[in-house]
Amino acid sequence: MTGSADDLSSAAVLEARDLTRTFDEGRVRPLEHVDVDVHRGETLAVVGSSGSGKTTLLNILGLLDRPDSGHLAVDGVAVDDLPERRRAVLRARSLGFVFQDSLVDPRRTAAENVALALVFAGVPRGDRPQAVDRALASADIGHRAGTLAGNLSGGERQRVAVARAIAHRPAILLCDEPTGNLDETNTERVFTLLESYARSGGAVVMVTHDLDLAQRCSRSIRVAHGAVVTS
Repeated sequence: MTGSADDLSSAAVLEARDLTRTFDEGRVRPLEHVDVDVHRGETLAVVGSSGSGKTTLLNILGLLDRPDSGHLAVDGVAVDDLPERRRAVLRARSLGFVFQDSLVDPRRTAAENVALALVFAGVPRGDRPQAVDRALASADIGHRAGTLAGNLSGGERQRVAVARAIAHRPAILLCDEPTGNLDETNTERVFTLLESYARSGGAVVMVTHDLDLAQRCSRSIRVAHGAVVTS
């Protein structure tokens, strides 16, 4: 299905129509005519083999890259023609990111890592301590708030990463293999946190190779050769 910017309704918190992305002067086409809708309260799994276009799709949805054509709205804002500065503000305020590597700063405490994200999201200074405490508690890592991230286990660091992503209450969490480096126990803990965030009114998009987790999501789509082939 193809569409115009006028087709982007307010029903979904993230809406994409006819996204196409090419590289190498059009010879490489990691995405072709992709449509995606994501609603509040749902967890959407994006599955597919390596090189299928999953990460390219996530980067475009997360405003980290631009499509060559198509239309995208994030949290009710059409972003097709937004200048980079406004895209950056929308990205910081409406999106949260969790990657396979936690990317926490090992020299900062768990609480400091979360607080730094609130600065970028524009949360007022006076509101940050409560937001940090709330996020760490939600991620079941509040008892490690004062511990340097470098002294945390891998599972604990990833829970700090989730806390950092949700601290400013973004409309959408975008997760790229968030359990890829975790054992079974920590995989379950992190996935439960993401489910809980969706139940609280957020939306979660998760690229994963774990088909068991994908089946537990509200919905899943499969990407192959740059196109959504099932939904």
